[in-house]
Amino acid sequence: MAYSAGFTPHPRVSYANAAPTGTGSEAEYLEIGLAASRDPERLRQLLDESLPTGLDIVDAVEARTPHLTERLQASVWDLRLDQVAPETAALAAEKFMARSTVEVERLTKNGVRTFDARAAVVRLGLAEQRADEPTGRPCAILRLVVRHLTPAVRPDDVLSGLRAVAELAPPVPAAVTRLAQGPLDEESGTVTDPLAPDREAAPPATAATVSAGSATATTPAEEGTA
Repeated sequence: MAYSAGFTPHPRVSYANAAPTGTGSEAEYLEIGLAASRDPERLRQLLDESLPTGLDIVDAVEARTPHLTERLQASVWDLRLDQVAPETAALAAEKFMARSTVEVERLTKNGVRTFDARAAVVRLGLAEQRADEPTGRPCAILRLVVRHLTPAVRPDDVLSGLRAVAELAPPVPAAVTRLAQGPLDEESGTVTDPLAPDREAAPPATAATVSAGSATATTPAEEGTA
């Protein structure tokens, strides 16, 4: 692990665009600075073994190109709405997307803030329903693609917008999971792999990247790369 200079050195770790508290994620990205060159796969294994069950490092690559954070342009989320019929959720999503603006309120440290939740949403609609869902109990899964703008629009803001425009109020809290984040293909509305430029770039490398199952990590190296 590489450390910063100065009187109080700190590990060179950068955690970009963390998922909101209370949500799950399969696409988090972490940059780790290394003091010497290391094999990315071996580094992935060591990090994975050191983490608690449920937090898995699934990939590690050398960071051969800069500005990983700038590549995290959008996220894909699943919003699981238990006890909501799929057709009800689909209709609510259509009403949301038909609006040019959807104002919602969020409580911040500076008080209640009102902002437009619609502008950041690229796509919102019914996801393919899972075959293993228990029968006899309605459950809708909405798939959300949202741009990373300022102020950030979070999945709970979109849920507030659905309640405002379509009176969609699930009887139990939604289970929210981030499936991906990365560059946004504007034409198709899909989110692509942010580590692709590093995989494709030719050596020599200037940094290292690690990606995790609930977290993905990237690592700028100080004297070497792993």
